[in-house]
Amino acid sequence: MKRIIRSIRPRDWVVIVVLYGTLFAACGVNIYSDKDDVALGQQLDEEIKSNPQQYPILRDRPVVKSYVVGIVNKILQSPAIEKRNIYPYNVEIIADDETINAFCTPGGYIYVYTGLIKFLPNEAALAGILGHEIAHAERRHATKRITAAYGVQILLGAALGQNPSTVEQIAANLFTNLGFLKNSRDDELESDNYSMKYLRSTEYYPGGIIFFFERINQAGKGTASELEKLFLTHPPSQERYDNVQKTMQEWGIPQPTQKNLFPDRYGDFKAKLP
Repeated sequence: MKRIIRSIRPRDWVVIVVLYGTLFAACGVNIYSDKDDVALGQQLDEEIKSNPQQYPILRDRPVVKSYVVGIVNKILQSPAIEKRNIYPYNVEIIADDETINAFCTPGGYIYVYTGLIKFLPNEAALAGILGHEIAHAERRHATKRITAAYGVQILLGAALGQNPSTVEQIAANLFTNLGFLKNSRDDELESDNYSMKYLRSTEYYPGGIIFFFERINQAGKGTASELEKLFLTHPPSQERYDNVQKTMQEWGIPQPTQKNLFPDRYGDFKAKLP
């Protein structure tokens, strides 16, 4: 076997690696382990926390973080969650009222902007988005995309006797452009579907994320508003809205009420924000 490998010419290695890279992208292959996801997420977390101007972590309102962590913990009790004992699922609040966003890095590091919290009308909507972020981690969407983007480079480097990319290098590249975490259409739909699965076993209306879509449409009046531009990593769409409505109908979920939306409790919570 070693003799056969040595007999492969460098240009043939390039062809082989490119073919493997194409396969990675087409089949959603992930060359990283769960441990790698956590390591990458931890590295990104360090980068984010070391840049307070770009990511001002809210530190003087522990009650705000505790509230969001409480929602996350409720969602993590869902029987559909597979990695609750593998990923740390850390939560941080970013004090930025101008940004309507939340994102999750590999390994379950969740970041929620105060702008998003203030934008949402009820607790079920926030739970829906948090479930969506958890699903991105659980389904390992980021490292699948990294595999597709870096897999060829890593394999080619190994084939040519060069050093493969390190977790630190990849994290640095991601940090300079968190837009790399922008999800595909299929990733977004899958995360919406899993968010509904997770919330179905909680006290929340399972389709809570639909209230975010409604607010986006109201604010933008059906056009490409600034709010949609702000939501860089998770662009909303009519398809996603329709998907939530269809799923709620298929599951026979009744219309939401104050008992599973918790608007009053959420209003009290938002009053505690700076």
